[in-house]
Amino acid sequence: MKTIAKDTIYTNVAMTKDGDVWWEGKDGDVPEELTDWQGRPWKKGSTEKAAHPNSRFTAPATNNPVLSRFADDPQGVPISAIVFGGRRATTIPLVMQAFSWTHGVFLGATVGSETTAAAAGQVGVVRRDPMAMLPFAGYNMGKYLAHWLDMQGKILNPPKVFMVNWFRRGEDGKFLWPGYGENMRVLKWIVDRARLRVGGQETLLGWVPKSGDLDLSGLHVPHEQVDAATHIDLKEWKEELHSLESFFTQMGSTMPEALKLYRQLILARMASLNL
Repeated sequence: MKTIAKDTIYTNVAMTKDGDVWWEGKDGDVPEELTDWQGRPWKKGSTEKAAHPNSRFTAPATNNPVLSRFADDPQGVPISAIVFGGRRATTIPLVMQAFSWTHGVFLGATVGSETTAAAAGQVGVVRRDPMAMLPFAGYNMGKYLAHWLDMQGKILNPPKVFMVNWFRRGEDGKFLWPGYGENMRVLKWIVDRARLRVGGQETLLGWVPKSGDLDLSGLHVPHEQVDAATHIDLKEWKEELHSLESFFTQMGSTMPEALKLYRQLILARMASLNL
């Protein structure tokens, strides 16, 4: 909250008479009058939304009171872990560690999120977004992924790679993990894994926390719910891997062969298990 206390830019939101920001779903009563996201007068009860569904904000990193003093160090800083995350209701577990650098690049390359108002397309459709960088990549994505693979030969100890998904839902449609500040419990496991201080459960798709690995003290969430959030469903993953074929094909001849082979390797392992 200290980060956004000043010098923060809000976009696509509505504005109250006293200059505060407002959007649909914000706590408190709906104001009687607003200036909508297009600068037009807006009154309570209007059929049009006061704020655009893609409203957001940005603030300087220097506002962050815990920003590392080495953030702008020209020598750089050691990186122990890289964390990729998408927004998926199924399949992707709460957290998973890659077996190797190549596996980690594969996970990053196949990150996907179900479309929302923030992205073009039908809501709920999985949109592939390699490394969450697709909208910002300025050159061929196949070559971009190849550069990621090449970095292994330039780094003595490559960072361990993790994938997170705070948005998995249960059969009742509700989120399995409470998210927000509780995500620190997952990040602690990631840090401990990077420092070889905690174990994990090996699955066909990667390492996940064993029962008891995540610190759940004081968290009023049933263990069964946490287990469901970290569960690897191989049938769902088989569908996931098959769905990647068309995405990989889009890259054409620049798609790294290693990533195509990694997908086939996992499918071959599933076939050997009669899945």
